[in-house]
Amino acid sequence: MNKEILTVVDMVSNEKGVPKETIFEALEAALATATMKRYPEDIDCRVEIDRTTGAYKAFRRWEVVSEDREIVLDLQDENYEEAKLAADMLAVGALPYPDSQVWLKDNIGENPDLADGQFIEEPLEAAEFGRIAAQTAKQVIVQKVREAERVQVYEAYKDRVGELVMGVVKRVERGNVYLDLGGSAEAVITREDLIPKELVRTGDRVRGYLSEVRSEKRGPQLFISRTDKNLLIELFKIEVPEVGEGVIELLEAARDPGMRAKIAVRSKDQRIDPVGACVGMRGSRVQAVSNEIGGERVDIILWDDNPAQFVMNAMSPAEVVSILVDEDSRTMNVAVVEDQLSQAIGRNGQNVRLASQLTGWELNVMTETEAELKNEQEVVKHQKMFMTYLDVDEEVAVILVQEGFTSVEEVAYVPEQEMHDIEEFDETLVSELRQRAKDLLLTRAIVNEEAIGDARPAEDLLQMEGWMKIWHSGLQLQV
Repeated sequence: MNKEILTVVDMVSNEKGVPKETIFEALEAALATATMKRYPEDIDCRVEIDRTTGAYKAFRRWEVVSEDREIVLDLQDENYEEAKLAADMLAVGALPYPDSQVWLKDNIGENPDLADGQFIEEPLEAAEFGRIAAQTAKQVIVQKVREAERVQVYEAYKDRVGELVMGVVKRVERGNVYLDLGGSAEAVITREDLIPKELVRTGDRVRGYLSEVRSEKRGPQLFISRTDKNLLIELFKIEVPEVGEGVIELLEAARDPGMRAKIAVRSKDQRIDPVGACVGMRGSRVQAVSNEIGGERVDIILWDDNPAQFVMNAMSPAEVVSILVDEDSRTMNVAVVEDQLSQAIGRNGQNVRLASQLTGWELNVMTETEAELKNEQEVVKHQKMFMTYLDVDEEVAVILVQEGFTSVEEVAYVPEQEMHDIEEFDETLVSELRQRAKDLLLTRAIVNEEAIGDARPAEDLLQMEGWMKIWHSGLQLQV
């Protein structure tokens, strides 16, 4: 019988690739369960198997319980009711499980080193490794094997997030695609992560971007995306050797999955054209990437450190005539010739939307005529603003706008030399303009401070601990 146990351990370990110790623990649990079934009481039992000979022995166990033991209750715990019942029994001086627990005070004399949570054991006749024990052992081993496989899968993929993986379609359920990655690993492509209108059948080989790995009770969950922009970047890394060599950088990408995409590239070697390298001879490289993502059309965009030039490149194939940049709101007004407006915007705004995602700027596309009209309106608005707030005549306001000033703050705080460099301004005028601008800003600050000082925080904030003290301290500081 002992040899049979060792044979089972060796066979299952070799077949399933599970450590022998895991199988031994499963057999010990199975024999303990079989032994406990021989007794009518709700006893606790431990079985110990000799790893060398296969011999085993059983022990009955009693948990040592202290009178002052505290049980922390958690409503989210699935065993909450059981824990609450145990806490209630301890509160009235009763053992929750008298068949498998003893009081510390009753046994401390025999063993002064005993402590709450420890166990007292005595030898027990173990059940034979017969049919019932074998059946129980089989169930426990299967469970242990599954748990071990889950751990192996999680460990194998947890550090691979951000990589491309390939698998065979196992099944399609409710729009979700399940892939067999091999080695007991299964991944899912949710309906949202599939390319629209992409037809996937059982048995197809599919490549995707590993976006997330979760460790859950039912096993590791591997999530793959076919719509992530990083899929596009990783595919170009495969198709373009210069990227792997570090000569060409892939800096950003934007996608409308299944329809169109843009990817920004830059070369570290001036002798190599990054756009041409990514396109490949007769478009072979970009075509290979496009075929992998359902025929998605891919525009290769040359990266530029100048945001305006980068936007001009990103608007391809439309030609940009002029750009007005507003850094505060991070927007750009992009002007194109009249007959290219529809091309610049794209079907359903696709081209300008992808260009905006690629560059990180909000883009407003318009014709040359519209841009000129808008520019004139902006000029008039700024002129009137300077005339009103700085109390200057139209001539001075026009000069300020022509020199690029668009706010009172700029007049007050730009380096003074920049204003002295304006040909039409003398030292006295510059000093007066800056002083008027600073006086206006100071007046605004005082008005804002008074408005804040009269305000009272909302009642729910005042009820928060420490807030009333802070608020009163603020009032004292203001006084």
